[in-house]
Amino acid sequence: MHRHGYKGRKFSRERDARRVLLKTLASNLIEHESMETTLPKAKELRPYVEKLVTKAKQGTLHARRQVIAGLANEEVAHKLVDELAPLLGSRTSGYLRIEKLGLRQGDGAPLARVEFVDDFSELRKSVKSVKKADDKKPEAKKPAAKKPVADKKASAAKTKEAK
Repeated sequence: MHRHGYKGRKFSRERDARRVLLKTLASNLIEHESMETTLPKAKELRPYVEKLVTKAKQGTLHARRQVIAGLANEEVAHKLVDELAPLLGSRTSGYLRIEKLGLRQGDGAPLARVEFVDDFSELRKSVKSVKKADDKKPEAKKPAAKKPVADKKASAAKTKEAK
């Protein structure tokens, strides 16, 4: 049998189960920012998550909805769009790394660790320090806000009643 035109691994699952497997793996990876799994699953997961990160970096409503559709958990999708994607601003691709760990003791399956290339804890610290520096800067005085028109009409009516 020829191998041409076949894309992806089957993992001894039918189509829907494969889709759920990838969504769940991607959600767990984004939630914990690192995970251990088998090497073939890690190799399938990397391009899937990298495409989601690229969409999340766009930051539009449409991109956010596509990321939500690609993950099993909506809160994790919001974490990716709001927290992680902005921290990956300078990088255009290659967000994940796969590190081989050896063989699993029970069945001898090759294990791998999938993690983001950037260390988010250090990036979060640097972003917080920049925000603190911005907060310390004195702000320009803003002109006093004008009262809404409805308040002027009400006050005018009160003065007429008082007379």
